[in-house]
Amino acid sequence: METLENQRTFWNTWNADNREDRISEVSRRQAEVITGWLDEQPGRNLDILEVGCGTGWFCPQLSRYGRVTGTDLSDDVLRRAQTRWPGVGFIAGDFATMPFADASFDVIVSLEVLSHVADQEAFVARIAQLLRPGGMLLLATQNRTVLSTHCKIPPPAPGQLRNWVDRWQLDALLRPHFNVENLVSVTPIAHKGFRHILAGRRLNALLGPAVGHAWRTIMERRDWGWTLMARARKPK
Repeated sequence: METLENQRTFWNTWNADNREDRISEVSRRQAEVITGWLDEQPGRNLDILEVGCGTGWFCPQLSRYGRVTGTDLSDDVLRRAQTRWPGVGFIAGDFATMPFADASFDVIVSLEVLSHVADQEAFVARIAQLLRPGGMLLLATQNRTVLSTHCKIPPPAPGQLRNWVDRWQLDALLRPHFNVENLVSVTPIAHKGFRHILAGRRLNALLGPAVGHAWRTIMERRDWGWTLMARARKPK
């Protein structure tokens, strides 16, 4: 098992190399879905926690909906984030041991963190504990069905935990604590086989002017998306 210090070192480097200067298509689509779900909620005075915020890039967008706190293991990266976005409260450390009060948040956001924690059941339970009754979890995680079969992914690096889930496993993790309102796949990606053509940028660029996002929507509904996204509500 990777130590916490190894994980911190890995994520400081990974976030600095991959998220401080650019945001991937996968991450942009996740943000689009999350903000769409938030737009459906009444009010703009929410207490929001982003767990595993990385460089903090999404926190300014979340600030449109209320007060935002961002947490991550990446302490070096978060120090720079605090300078960039002084209106967001950033806290570095292990989410499992952070001394937040129970029922202190209206919304908790978590993008591609679930697969990198050792105890996923405890992670979800902790999120539920911190949400107020009726509060929402907005979660994105890698789609095991797609990544393990249709994508070329290098093995985990030192300090990187990897435990992808499929949609049934994700649903099973959430159901003990939440009412699952949406569970969808987004951003079709494939690196091999016939899906490499169907989900490729060239075909989508050709179809785009004629059908817009219709082809992407078809693939997402077939569970071809890189990402699984869940909107789940804590019972009142």
